[in-house]
Amino acid sequence: MYDLTGFQRDLLYVIEGQDEPHGLAIQEELEEYYEKDIHHGRLYPNLDTLVDKGLVEKGQVDRRTNFYTVTRRGKRELEARREWEQQYVEELLGES
Repeated sequence: MYDLTGFQRDLLYVIEGQDEPHGLAIQEELEEYYEKDIHHGRLYPNLDTLVDKGLVEKGQVDRRTNFYTVTRRGKRELEARREWEQQYVEELLGES
């Protein structure tokens, strides 16, 4: 997870938070979050990187539409990241 860009981490979170989203659904979610257009030239190469790293699987709905799911490895990476972030959030908020 440490070698992912922030955008790739956001992609992973969005995919995990939806049920087998297709590229357009992922794009729309990120556009809402970033409050700007996410172009295909940015979206799909980053999705492919997550697939190549074994964090995401790509399936096919039809000839034009793919869907994405987070792999078990991807889920472990997300959990490890959340635990790592939590230690700093707890400290910031004075929680223990």
